[in-house]
Amino acid sequence: MTLRRLVLWRHGETDYNAGGRMQGHLDSDLTDVGRKQARFAVPALARFSADLVITSDLRRAMDTATVFTDATGVPQRVDKRLRETNLGLWQGLTGVEVDERWPGERQVWQVDPTSSPPGGETRIEVAARAAEVVHQLDTGDETTAVLCAHGGLITALTGCLLELPVVTWARLGGIGNCHWNVLERRPHSGPAWRLITYNAGIAG
Repeated sequence: MTLRRLVLWRHGETDYNAGGRMQGHLDSDLTDVGRKQARFAVPALARFSADLVITSDLRRAMDTATVFTDATGVPQRVDKRLRETNLGLWQGLTGVEVDERWPGERQVWQVDPTSSPPGGETRIEVAARAAEVVHQLDTGDETTAVLCAHGGLITALTGCLLELPVVTWARLGGIGNCHWNVLERRPHSGPAWRLITYNAGIAG
Protein backbone atom coordinates (compact mmCIF):
# COMPACT_ATOMS: atom_id res chain seq x y z
CA MET A 1 0.00 0.00 0.00
CA THR A 2 1.26 3.50 -0.85
CA LEU A 3 1.11 6.49 1.43
CA ARG A 4 -1.39 8.87 -0.20
CA ARG A 5 -1.75 11.77 2.23
CA LEU A 6 0.52 13.56 4.69
CA VAL A 7 -0.59 15.99 7.38
CA LEU A 8 2.37 17.97 8.72
CA TRP A 9 1.29 19.35 12.11
CA ARG A 10 3.28 21.81 14.19
CA HIS A 11 3.27 21.55 17.98
CA GLY A 12 1.32 23.97 20.17
CA GLU A 13 2.72 27.11 21.78
CA THR A 14 5.62 26.60 24.20
CA ASP A 15 7.14 28.70 26.93
CA TYR A 16 10.02 29.47 24.54
CA ASN A 17 7.60 30.54 21.80
CA ALA A 18 5.84 32.84 24.24
CA GLY A 19 9.18 34.32 25.33
CA GLY A 20 10.51 34.78 21.80
CA ARG A 21 13.40 32.33 22.29
CA MET A 22 14.85 30.01 19.65
CA GLN A 23 14.38 26.37 20.61
CA GLY A 24 15.99 24.04 18.09
CA HIS A 25 16.84 20.78 19.84
CA LEU A 26 16.20 22.21 23.32
CA ASP A 27 13.23 20.71 25.12
CA SER A 28 10.47 23.06 26.18
CA ASP A 29 7.00 22.74 27.66
CA LEU A 30 3.66 23.53 26.14
CA THR A 31 1.92 26.49 27.70
CA ASP A 32 -1.74 26.32 28.73
CA VAL A 33 -2.45 28.05 25.41
CA GLY A 34 -0.49 25.36 23.57
CA ARG A 35 -2.46 22.54 25.18
CA LYS A 36 -5.70 24.32 24.36
CA GLN A 37 -4.56 24.72 20.75
CA ALA A 38 -3.94 20.97 20.53
CA ARG A 39 -7.37 20.14 21.93
CA PHE A 40 -9.06 22.52 19.48
CA ALA A 41 -7.21 20.90 16.57
CA VAL A 42 -8.33 17.35 17.34
CA PRO A 43 -11.76 17.40 15.63
CA ALA A 44 -10.36 18.98 12.45
CA LEU A 45 -7.43 16.58 12.21
CA ALA A 46 -9.63 13.57 13.01
CA ARG A 47 -11.47 14.16 9.73
CA PHE A 48 -8.37 13.00 7.85
CA SER A 49 -8.84 9.48 9.30
CA ALA A 50 -5.14 9.03 9.93
CA ASP A 51 -3.73 5.53 10.19
CA LEU A 52 -0.68 6.61 12.17
CA VAL A 53 0.83 9.58 14.00
CA ILE A 54 4.60 9.93 14.02
CA THR A 55 5.99 12.54 16.37
CA SER A 56 9.34 14.17 17.00
CA ASP A 57 10.96 12.99 20.22
CA LEU A 58 11.05 16.53 21.60
CA ARG A 59 8.57 16.97 24.42
CA ARG A 60 6.58 19.81 22.85
CA ALA A 61 5.74 17.66 19.82
CA MET A 62 5.11 14.46 21.77
CA ASP A 63 2.75 16.23 24.18
CA THR A 64 0.86 17.79 21.27
CA ALA A 65 0.60 14.47 19.44
CA THR A 66 -0.55 12.68 22.58
CA VAL A 67 -3.51 15.04 22.96
CA PHE A 68 -4.65 13.85 19.53
CA THR A 69 -3.88 10.14 19.92
CA ASP A 70 -5.48 9.94 23.38
CA ALA A 71 -8.67 11.44 21.94
CA THR A 72 -8.78 9.35 18.76
CA GLY A 73 -6.99 6.09 19.50
CA VAL A 74 -4.76 6.48 16.44
CA PRO A 75 -1.42 4.66 16.96
CA GLN A 76 1.59 6.84 17.73
CA ARG A 77 5.26 6.36 16.95
CA VAL A 78 8.26 8.50 17.96
CA ASP A 79 11.05 9.33 15.51
CA LYS A 80 13.92 11.66 16.39
CA ARG A 81 14.47 12.44 12.70
CA LEU A 82 11.44 14.75 13.01
CA ARG A 83 13.27 17.01 15.47
CA GLU A 84 13.44 20.72 14.76
CA THR A 85 16.54 22.20 13.14
CA ASN A 86 19.61 22.07 15.37
CA LEU A 87 20.27 25.78 15.92
CA GLY A 88 23.68 25.26 17.49
CA LEU A 89 24.91 28.27 19.45
CA TRP A 90 21.65 30.15 18.83
CA GLN A 91 19.53 27.75 20.87
CA GLY A 92 17.95 29.44 23.87
CA LEU A 93 18.63 32.96 22.63
CA THR A 94 16.19 35.58 21.42
CA GLY A 95 16.42 36.97 17.90
CA VAL A 96 17.77 40.24 19.35
CA GLU A 97 20.52 38.41 21.23
CA VAL A 98 21.52 36.46 18.10
CA ASP A 99 21.64 39.65 16.04
CA GLU A 100 23.85 41.35 18.62
CA ARG A 101 26.38 38.50 18.65
CA TRP A 102 26.22 37.47 14.96
CA PRO A 103 25.18 40.61 13.04
CA GLY A 104 23.38 39.80 9.80
CA GLU A 105 23.78 36.01 10.05
CA ARG A 106 20.24 35.26 11.19
CA GLN A 107 18.81 37.24 8.27
CA VAL A 108 20.90 35.20 5.82
CA TRP A 109 19.85 31.94 7.49
CA GLN A 110 16.17 32.88 7.26
CA VAL A 111 16.26 33.05 3.45
CA ASP A 112 19.06 30.61 2.53
CA PRO A 113 18.37 26.88 3.19
CA THR A 114 22.07 26.13 2.62
CA SER A 115 23.06 28.38 5.55
CA SER A 116 23.32 27.08 9.12
CA PRO A 117 23.69 28.65 12.56
CA PRO A 118 27.13 28.19 14.15
CA GLY A 119 27.32 24.53 15.14
CA GLY A 120 23.88 23.82 13.70
CA GLU A 121 22.14 22.31 10.66
CA THR A 122 21.06 23.62 7.29
CA ARG A 123 17.42 23.30 6.26
CA ILE A 124 18.54 20.99 3.47
CA GLU A 125 19.92 18.58 6.08
CA VAL A 126 16.71 18.83 8.09
CA ALA A 127 14.55 18.12 5.02
CA ALA A 128 16.70 15.11 4.09
CA ARG A 129 16.30 13.39 7.45
CA ALA A 130 12.57 14.11 7.57
CA ALA A 131 12.10 12.85 4.00
CA GLU A 132 13.60 9.51 5.10
CA VAL A 133 10.64 9.10 7.46
CA VAL A 134 8.18 9.75 4.62
CA HIS A 135 9.94 7.36 2.24
CA GLN A 136 9.85 4.59 4.83
CA LEU A 137 6.12 5.06 5.27
CA ASP A 138 5.70 3.96 1.66
CA THR A 139 6.70 0.45 2.70
CA GLY A 140 3.95 0.22 5.35
CA ASP A 141 0.19 -0.18 5.40
CA GLU A 142 -0.74 3.44 6.07
CA THR A 143 -2.53 5.59 3.50
CA THR A 144 -2.70 8.73 5.69
CA ALA A 145 -0.12 9.78 8.25
CA VAL A 146 0.14 12.77 10.58
CA LEU A 147 3.68 13.93 11.34
CA CYS A 148 3.72 16.06 14.49
CA ALA A 149 6.85 18.16 14.30
CA HIS A 150 8.22 21.70 14.15
CA GLY A 151 7.82 24.82 12.04
CA GLY A 152 11.26 24.89 10.45
CA LEU A 153 11.20 21.18 9.65
CA ILE A 154 7.69 21.34 8.21
CA THR A 155 8.56 24.21 5.87
CA ALA A 156 11.75 22.49 4.69
CA LEU A 157 10.06 19.11 4.23
CA THR A 158 7.21 20.71 2.29
CA GLY A 159 9.64 22.37 -0.11
CA CYS A 160 11.56 19.13 -0.50
CA LEU A 161 8.53 16.92 -1.18
CA LEU A 162 7.11 19.41 -3.67
CA GLU A 163 10.50 19.36 -5.44
CA LEU A 164 10.68 23.15 -5.29
CA PRO A 165 14.01 24.83 -6.08
CA VAL A 166 15.89 25.26 -2.81
CA VAL A 167 16.18 29.02 -3.36
CA THR A 168 12.36 29.29 -3.21
CA TRP A 169 11.79 27.44 0.09
CA ALA A 170 11.84 30.63 2.16
CA ARG A 171 8.88 31.96 0.17
CA LEU A 172 6.63 29.35 1.75
CA GLY A 173 6.43 31.34 4.98
CA GLY A 174 6.12 30.17 8.55
CA ILE A 175 3.73 27.71 10.18
CA GLY A 176 1.68 28.88 13.15
CA ASN A 177 1.61 26.94 16.40
CA CYS A 178 -0.68 23.91 16.05
CA HIS A 179 -1.28 24.67 12.35
CA TRP A 180 -0.76 22.12 9.60
CA ASN A 181 0.00 21.47 5.95
CA VAL A 182 -1.69 18.78 3.86
CA LEU A 183 0.06 17.10 0.95
CA GLU A 184 -1.45 14.46 -1.30
CA ARG A 185 0.17 12.05 -3.70
CA ARG A 186 -0.23 12.89 -7.38
CA PRO A 187 -1.96 10.03 -9.22
CA HIS A 188 -0.05 10.48 -12.46
CA SER A 189 3.10 12.16 -13.77
CA GLY A 190 4.94 15.17 -12.35
CA PRO A 191 6.20 15.72 -8.81
CA ALA A 192 5.14 12.95 -6.43
CA TRP A 193 3.32 15.30 -4.05
CA ARG A 194 1.03 18.28 -4.40
CA LEU A 195 0.14 20.87 -1.77
CA ILE A 196 -3.52 20.88 -0.75
CA THR A 197 -3.46 23.07 2.38
CA TYR A 198 -0.83 25.34 3.89
CA ASN A 199 -0.75 26.72 7.46
CA ALA A 200 -4.35 25.78 8.29
CA GLY A 201 -5.54 25.91 11.87
CA ILE A 202 -8.37 26.36 14.34
CA ALA A 203 -8.82 29.63 16.22
CA GLY A 204 -9.37 29.44 19.92
